[in-house]
Amino acid sequence: MAYQCSVRPRVLILFNQASTDCATIKAHKTCLPVLIRTNQISVENRPRCIHQRRHAHGKRRISTASIDIPDDGRAPEQNNTNIVPSRTALSVLSWPNLLRSYMISSISSVPLILKPSISVMAYLAHSKSRLLNPDHNRLLHALLKKTFYVQFCAGENAAETRRTIKQLKEIGYKGVILGHAREVVLSKEEAASLGTVQESTEADLKEVKRWQDDTLNTVMLTERGDYVALKFTGSGKQALQYLKSTIPCAPHLRDAVHQVCKLAKERGVSLLFDAEQAALQEGIDNWTMYYMKHYNKERAVVYGTYQAYAKKTPGVLAQHLATAQREGYVLGVKLVRGAYLGSDPRELFWDTVEDTHKCYDNIAKCVMERRYEGLLQPAKGASAEFPEVELILASHNMESVRKARALRDEQARSGQPRIRMAYGQLMGMADHLSCELVQQTNSKKDIVAQTVDVPEAFKYLVWGTMRECMKYLLRRARENQDAVARTADARRALGKEIAIRLGLART
Repeated sequence: MAYQCSVRPRVLILFNQASTDCATIKAHKTCLPVLIRTNQISVENRPRCIHQRRHAHGKRRISTASIDIPDDGRAPEQNNTNIVPSRTALSVLSWPNLLRSYMISSISSVPLILKPSISVMAYLAHSKSRLLNPDHNRLLHALLKKTFYVQFCAGENAAETRRTIKQLKEIGYKGVILGHAREVVLSKEEAASLGTVQESTEADLKEVKRWQDDTLNTVMLTERGDYVALKFTGSGKQALQYLKSTIPCAPHLRDAVHQVCKLAKERGVSLLFDAEQAALQEGIDNWTMYYMKHYNKERAVVYGTYQAYAKKTPGVLAQHLATAQREGYVLGVKLVRGAYLGSDPRELFWDTVEDTHKCYDNIAKCVMERRYEGLLQPAKGASAEFPEVELILASHNMESVRKARALRDEQARSGQPRIRMAYGQLMGMADHLSCELVQQTNSKKDIVAQTVDVPEAFKYLVWGTMRECMKYLLRRARENQDAVARTADARRALGKEIAIRLGLART
């Protein structure tokens, strides 16, 4: 029990983390006995009720706080629309996660260390040696599992994956974007050497069946409101040949994708058809639009992925918008910057990173406002009317996300219509950005008002065996190589959080 007497009525609160109860604060003008017991660290905006959550990574602490109570005994006034966070965004991370993220971002921000690390990872990802296969080499498996794998991947089996998803949602993420890790990344020579389309073989059918089973299992691991990411290339060599030739799916693959779409629609899950290498992208777009037409009548069950670093993307998106408007379905848009700089011809991309940023932000704004502007203009001969659209803003760029947040807030304040929209970042990357979105969500989720936009943050993660995940991990490492400045920003944010926890810095 703690007491404080004063001429002005004040309350001294003693936080004891032994219990989760919340006691009502009772004020008296001369002597105020108060006892609060709780295990939460954030102050919620409930009248006369203060909570403190214990850091999962921290020690038990005793702290005090005081609140002015009006002389008439009324509860303190609250302003729910202007909440000041009581802690840093990264405080939701556990100590192991924080330290591992700092270690990996430190490696990624030093080219002299990152380049040889990528070379080693590339050798492991493409080696056919049993000794260098992490699924057979226990020492190599343990080393990768405790470092890169656990940082970027959900799990090797269903149980591990469910546990990771549960932990992310407990932190405050709205949900996950889950994909199976099996994929094919072609070199320039391999892409050029893909042969002509041939009749399906027994091996082709087995590859498609395996891909279908993996994808259906992935859908079953998610919950209503989640997303599942798909890669057509994971279904085998025949799919690569069909995609490169820009012809429709083989019947057995077409039926397999239909089964996945039907299950996703039944479970309230959306499917994100990933963009891939330029040699295959036109075929991927054609297949994706085919499934959108079948399943996107009421909402976007199927999304296409648009890479802003490609010069042709605004024109491609304009054509897809025109098709969706003409045929009467919702266009699902997942907007990314791009992840194949290392394997696609350089002339396909914008000349500078600033041009890529401009393209990304322009497309995001047009889609959120449902109008054509700047780089995104109506397709030739098409109507200027914008179709129904839903958006996944997949970005690790803080400026792009904050621009989108500002626009959404303005739309909410002015009563403008808002599209269905979510924010996505890769698991293990851009945690300073993701956690900021989670913090904004947690501070606004209890506010019942049309004038407030509550962001929905998702983490993109893959699951699969260590061997299956190696090429995915290699792409993640190369992305960090291409974004050293951004990685350095993340490292500084993580380093500051470590210093705060050690008492060496203030929030």
